[in-house]
Amino acid sequence: MKVLGIETSCDETGVAVYDTAAGLRAHAVYSQIELHAQYGGVVPELASRDHVRKLLPLIRQTLAESGMGIDELDGVAYTAGPGLVGALLVGAGVARSLAWALDVPAIGVHHMEGHLLAPLMEDDPRGRPQPPFVALLVSGGHTQLVAVDAIGQYRLLGETLDDAAGEAFDKTAKLMGLPYPGGPQLAALAEHGRPGVFKFARPMTDRPGLDFSFSGLKTQVLLAWQNSDRSDATRANIARGFEDAVVDTLAIKCERALDAAGCGTLVVAGGVGANRRLRAKLAQMAERRGGRVSFPPPALCTDNGAMIAFAGALRLQAGQHEDASVKVTPRWDMETLTAV
Repeated sequence: MKVLGIETSCDETGVAVYDTAAGLRAHAVYSQIELHAQYGGVVPELASRDHVRKLLPLIRQTLAESGMGIDELDGVAYTAGPGLVGALLVGAGVARSLAWALDVPAIGVHHMEGHLLAPLMEDDPRGRPQPPFVALLVSGGHTQLVAVDAIGQYRLLGETLDDAAGEAFDKTAKLMGLPYPGGPQLAALAEHGRPGVFKFARPMTDRPGLDFSFSGLKTQVLLAWQNSDRSDATRANIARGFEDAVVDTLAIKCERALDAAGCGTLVVAGGVGANRRLRAKLAQMAERRGGRVSFPPPALCTDNGAMIAFAGALRLQAGQHEDASVKVTPRWDMETLTAV
């Protein structure tokens, strides 16, 4: 099947064409960072309007890059949730209209399932992780550990009780005066910091369990920053201390989750999954255990249409699709999904 994927859950417009026989044919992402930067965060109404402006031109561009005509599509997949309701409705409306006009099936995809399955797009089938495995999902407002028994069969092992890891990166960067979006800026700054100068807690690792909490860590960083000389060197050292704390915490919890699930394979997906230090730490942990860890390419860690096209293609190929009504689910429990 040749499936068009549309992602409009937040502040990035993503479109892709995935071919179940030939793999990813083309994908493109338009980021709204400059639009929201002046407000220091995403403004939902502005995000929705920008999706309206950018989505159709991006579909035309992606189809042209794939070398396909629109009449060659066999299905359309779109993000139906979780996300900003207005932004989701833009993608859903376009996807449903296009599918109806072409008389092809369409399906709404769970945003986090898209992230979770992204590493399975590996070109070499021998390199693709196969269930059962444990997934660490670190995307935007989500930090979750999920046991994947099969595609579409997910058990939540642990999640954040307050700020997600990505939110903690962004908020910590903001309180230290870094520009929006702060997470990538803070990670880049941490590259210049010296390890161990600032030692922050590894939250909730001193007790059993697989849940996360990063709001207290953010407060520790705030106090350290307020009581420092606020020099460039100190800013970099604090950034390194914070990043090390988050990375260590995620690695400790991942190892616990692998033990709890009796599994040797870890899949990491989501924007924070592009963090270089996190990748290295988890790779070391997997090697020490004699297991493996899989990541999507860095370009497919953040929100994109490729993961939606791929996840949708798996479900459409299995005969799953929905009626023509335009509906989205801004809050959506992944455990309620049906198996493929």
